[in-house]
Amino acid sequence: MAGPRLFFERKCQIWGWILFIASALLYGAASIRAGDLLGILGSLFFLVACFVFLIPFIFPVRPD
Repeated sequence: MAGPRLFFERKCQIWGWILFIASALLYGAASIRAGDLLGILGSLFFLVACFVFLIPFIFPVRPD
């Protein structure tokens, strides 16, 4: 029964990354509103890192 469990784990991971992306966007918006350049840069780096971690979900590696 590895199929349903694997599907559930992937679904939870994707939802987790969606929440991380949402928090990076909100953190960035708050930093822009406050005029905090360091906060803006930090939120942009965090947002890019979230998308980098999502690459394996978008382009899965097929076992040969």
